Amino acid sequence: MQKQPFNVFRFFLNNSTIFLFIAVFIIFGLSSPRTAIGDTGIDFPRFWLPENILNIIKQAAVFAGIIGVGMTFVLLTAGIDLSVGSNMYLSVVCAGLLMRSSGLEIVPALFVSLLVGTLYGAFNAFCIVRLKIIPFMTTLATLVVGRGLGTALTSSQQIDFPERMNAFGQTMVLGVIPMPIVMFVLVVLAAWFILTQTQFGRQVYAVGNDIDVAKKAGINTDRNLAMVYIISGFCAGLAGFVLASQLGGRVDRSFGETREFDAIAAAVLGGTSLFGGVGNVFGTVIGAMLIQMVGIGLQFNLVNLYLQPMARAFIIFLAIFFDSLREANYKKLKRRFIRPVHSASSEARAADAGD
Repeated sequence: MQKQPFNVFRFFLNNSTIFLFIAVFIIFGLSSPRTAIGDTGIDFPRFWLPENILNIIKQAAVFAGIIGVGMTFVLLTAGIDLSVGSNMYLSVVCAGLLMRSSGLEIVPALFVSLLVGTLYGAFNAFCIVRLKIIPFMTTLATLVVGRGLGTALTSSQQIDFPERMNAFGQTMVLGVIPMPIVMFVLVVLAAWFILTQTQFGRQVYAVGNDIDVAKKAGINTDRNLAMVYIISGFCAGLAGFVLASQLGGRVDRSFGETREFDAIAAAVLGGTSLFGGVGNVFGTVIGAMLIQMVGIGLQFNLVNLYLQPMARAFIIFLAIFFDSLREANYKKLKRRFIRPVHSASSEARAADAGD
């Protein structure tokens, strides 16, 4: 294939998340209040303090990171899962009710949340793969159903978890690393291994690139599509449990609402295409951190609380905009370097005629 010349616009487009991440980090750091470091008397931006950076990573893990990893699997197949927020709510409600009524300890309760989340994802998979309902409509319906089931189980009341739930959320692994970050790192590493080192992961990319070609190549596309929604459900169950532990063990009807948009934005900002076949989990990590960085930066700068959701909406718009530009650029390159069959045939006939 002909080597492509360096293109500044294409380079920026392919690395737009990194440039945006650096710009946001610098801008909010320079504009944030300053604090003296120890007895040195040196003023340093509070936004750049190590404890704030650790807080950004922790919130990224809790609010968008874990479910963003699950969403990455789904988006890689050109699908979508709008139900992850409701899945988080229903999963943690089931775990919480059993903790209160049966005295379940943390580990069994976590397994309950994971089981409910996985079954939720399996139901999505059944509707999409077997009943042939498009992912958007399936997950939009289960978004409403899941929220309704959780509300019915709690009678629309807030659930207060036992104190051990709060203790789990405040656990520091090795005395320095918050439990949510440990969970997030394990999920990211597992997802990276699955997508890059297993046959299933390679097939996920193949399905997202062209499902018809994947079928002709002998790939069981139905199985792959089912698995990505099950994985998304598993991640939602885990994310719900971890988030509840960070909120002091209190869950109400609004728990997990709109988290699906954060998950999609994190994945797409990280380079995962809504059109399928392109993306990786490490990009999703950067996207999740970027979303939380903007939220915390706005708080540091005392931006009106009611304007902050507009900033989130703007980030989602940017994510989709950059993805559309990348897809358009990819199609343009494809047209340039892949010669149509009929053109090649015409050239061959012309050569024959010349002879």
